[in-house]
Amino acid sequence: MENTIDPNQAPKKSVGRSLVLMFQWMGKSWPLLITAFVFLYFISYIRTITPLFGQHIIDVILGYSNGGSKLPPFFLQFIQDPTVGKQLLLTALLIVAVEFVRAIFIFLRRTVTAVFAEKVGYRLRNNLYVQLENLGYKFHSHVETGDLIQRCTTDVESYKNFISNQIIEVVRLVLLVGLSIYQMAKLNTQLMFISLIIAPVILTIAIFYFKKVEKMFQVIEANEGKMTTHVQENVSGARVVKAFANESFEVHKFEGLNRKFTDSDYHLVKKMAIFWSGTDFICFAQFFLIAITGIVYATKGIISVGVYIAFLAYAGNIIWPMRQLGRLVGDFSKATVSVSRLDKIISTKDEYVLEVNQTEPKITGNVKFDHVGFKFDDSTYSQLEDINFAVNKGETIAIVGRTGSGKSTLMHLMVRLLDNQEGVISLDGVDVKNIEKHYLRSNIGIILQEPFLFSKTVEENIGISNRGVEINRVEEVAKIAHVHDDILHFELGYQTMVGERGVTLSGGQKQRVAIARMLLKPKPILIFDDSLSAVDTETDIQIRNALKKEWKDSTVFIITHRITTAKEADRILVLDEGKITESGSHKELLALNGLYKKIWDIQSRIDFQVEDGDI
Repeated sequence: MENTIDPNQAPKKSVGRSLVLMFQWMGKSWPLLITAFVFLYFISYIRTITPLFGQHIIDVILGYSNGGSKLPPFFLQFIQDPTVGKQLLLTALLIVAVEFVRAIFIFLRRTVTAVFAEKVGYRLRNNLYVQLENLGYKFHSHVETGDLIQRCTTDVESYKNFISNQIIEVVRLVLLVGLSIYQMAKLNTQLMFISLIIAPVILTIAIFYFKKVEKMFQVIEANEGKMTTHVQENVSGARVVKAFANESFEVHKFEGLNRKFTDSDYHLVKKMAIFWSGTDFICFAQFFLIAITGIVYATKGIISVGVYIAFLAYAGNIIWPMRQLGRLVGDFSKATVSVSRLDKIISTKDEYVLEVNQTEPKITGNVKFDHVGFKFDDSTYSQLEDINFAVNKGETIAIVGRTGSGKSTLMHLMVRLLDNQEGVISLDGVDVKNIEKHYLRSNIGIILQEPFLFSKTVEENIGISNRGVEINRVEEVAKIAHVHDDILHFELGYQTMVGERGVTLSGGQKQRVAIARMLLKPKPILIFDDSLSAVDTETDIQIRNALKKEWKDSTVFIITHRITTAKEADRILVLDEGKITESGSHKELLALNGLYKKIWDIQSRIDFQVEDGDI
């Protein structure tokens, strides 16, 4: 059974799994990250050397102490000179040179990181889209489009920003603090330990903060997903909203969703403000302690003035990066939530995962349902029960019945948009569950009850099932579907752009374009799921006659509420409450005096009243 996404449920999040996934999704781009870490080391090392130049100037060149220079010997060889002026000049030039080298490393690190981030983001977005395309009908029928869009955009950006910025920042913090502690230990061990008093305090606060904000980020993501879904639905369904003059209601509903999102975000901001102000006070208190202790040590001669100045610089290298830990923890919390939400998509079972004994047999159009039963996962009753019938190649089968009787579900089982739990559905003697799904669907043409058209030209919408087909063939199938003349009346003809979801076309035009699209590539089995309901009776007859002529060898299933359409079929199946209650030709079913006869009488009476002018 496929997993589905509940946008209202917070993702089950494991920090360990999130970290594993973060590095796993990097793919083959991880060497770029390692290269960035190498550049970071040199950047941090140079920054921790810079305070020692100040110590050298104060204690050695200006002679405030006889403790000697703390600079590494490599640098000392460039600034040795008998005169004070030249030493100062050489030291200044060396500082400029060292900072110039650091700037080059910073440029290289940022370039490598940017390339790394874009490569990872590009690959992840592609993988997500491929996964969404391959996930089953059941998955897509249970998720909100807006929530999926948010996961594939906002959550991907959160993940990408974390691995390209925050991980780099963590490594920079570790290197800078580690190298600063190393340099401080060489200068004075006691003052080094005093400088580290803040570390356990900040770490404790950061861990507490992390636990607080991680749930807030989950709520914020869920609220943003609901808001995105509402916008997406209202933009797509703008005609429905306006038709019912429902603008005020939808605006009010959006305001409520926006308020929930804003309140949750504001709640997080308040927690962040408390953290930043609290850690600011602790950091300033720690810096004050170091400054006072350093003055006492310098006064007593324990350290030199130059060492004291260097210590203040190193204290800044430790205190302020540690202060950034809270922001990194917050970003990490947000990233783990995003990774968990993305993992929910990626870890869902792919519809096309190769199953055991899958084959690609020759399909000619022989269909058999043998004791087939089906029940939706969230339903308490069976949608279909003990369905039995067989169809020979080239037959036309009409399926009629009350709304909700299981007509569409029956056809969805054949193309495996859904899978039956009982019985066997076979095509030419092969169980459909043993037929590879791509191959199965490429041999069955289906027009769903609500045809979907893309925001492309009319020609592209028809030709989407057989890309590269010539316009002559597109026009040919459009004529069979009786939509060719309508298209020619458009200003740009076949190059007319179809609005989103086909909003620029009428219901009948959309259905006929969808029919033309299916007919473009001959298939042994054709399914019309109430797809002629929006066309008039005369056009319906013309389309069916054209189909009989052009696709006489194809097995055709027609789901319809129109008895005039059903009566022309070779056989009619009547479904009632998930069971086939009647089966036979039009005359045979009328003789049974059952549900079919009742529907026939009602529709005949209405047609008679229309013709007589009573309606």
